[in-house]
Amino acid sequence: MAGLCSYPGSMSWLVTRSPGKMNLSYSSSCKCFGSSSRIVACEGLGRFSARWECVKPLQWLWNNNTEERNRLQCRAVEADKGHVFEAGNKFQLEDVIEAQQFDRETLSAIFDVAREMDKIEKNSPGSQILKGYLMATLFYEPSTRTRLSFESAMKRLGGEVLTTENAREFSSAAKGETLEATAKIPVINAGDGSGQHPAQALLDVYTIEREIGKLDGITVGLVGDLANGRTVRSLAYLLAKYNDVKIYFVAPDVVKMKDDIKVYLISKNVKWEESSDLMEVASKCDIVYQTRIQRERFGERNDLYDKARGKYIVDINVLSVMQKHAIVMHPLPRLDEITVDVDEDPRAAYFRQAKNGLYIRMAILKLLLLGW
Repeated sequence: MAGLCSYPGSMSWLVTRSPGKMNLSYSSSCKCFGSSSRIVACEGLGRFSARWECVKPLQWLWNNNTEERNRLQCRAVEADKGHVFEAGNKFQLEDVIEAQQFDRETLSAIFDVAREMDKIEKNSPGSQILKGYLMATLFYEPSTRTRLSFESAMKRLGGEVLTTENAREFSSAAKGETLEATAKIPVINAGDGSGQHPAQALLDVYTIEREIGKLDGITVGLVGDLANGRTVRSLAYLLAKYNDVKIYFVAPDVVKMKDDIKVYLISKNVKWEESSDLMEVASKCDIVYQTRIQRERFGERNDLYDKARGKYIVDINVLSVMQKHAIVMHPLPRLDEITVDVDEDPRAAYFRQAKNGLYIRMAILKLLLLGW
């Protein structure tokens, strides 16, 4: 069925209805992702996003006038400008180096493509859009999960992969050559020591949006090794793109969040607070983002590692104070910082988070090689 949703004034919007959902579009640039008896929530694909309140009840009105048939009276109750990357307008990533390089428009575009990749992965035997393209994975320290996720993403889009797990020893870096000299093609930073992990941050923010339903107005608790955790550093940079975000830092004294992140958040008017009480923070947060204490970052200082390990653990007791809509995230791998009995709780989002990594990496590869 199709009909016309008339916005009071001079604007009209095409409405289509199928079982269980209602679609709304203006110049083919938006679609509705949900509706109730009075509210239509509209997600912009091109120029805007909006929530619509139906002045008349949500039903189809029939008469003999073809022009008036299926007319629904609505008014916008909320509206936001969406991203500017529409079909036919060229948009292409050049490199993925650091989280700060992205703005909200670009993040929105990446997440839209990730949703497309979700459908491709689930509904087709295999895409060939990257057939003829070759990706080389150069990992200078062990990161098997990330490497395999990127390789899987490339292969699911029809591309090929060359790989090395120990590029520090077996690449030209062993001879002193820099990465800039080695690679004259698009580069993805898949994690640089204790610096940044922008691809992980993209999938983290994508997961938050899917699980919580919003990115503005959220409260996030970052827990664990915040000094050496590249994932939490990049995540903090991306969270600063959104409005009314509050971040809690919960970490042992020897691995507290570094000052450069705190200064950056202040410069972006993001509220943050340090706390030593995980239970209190968990009760306030929409997202508890746990990380492991990274032994490999302590060198020979086993005494410092022992001081940090095991101080903050997400278990059933922590879950008991969390809100029903809240989630627990973790970049993985985990050791004992999340107990296994947490896995059965629907608020444990870390396995879904890992799956989202595939879609984000497929989206990154598509945008790097083919563009929007």
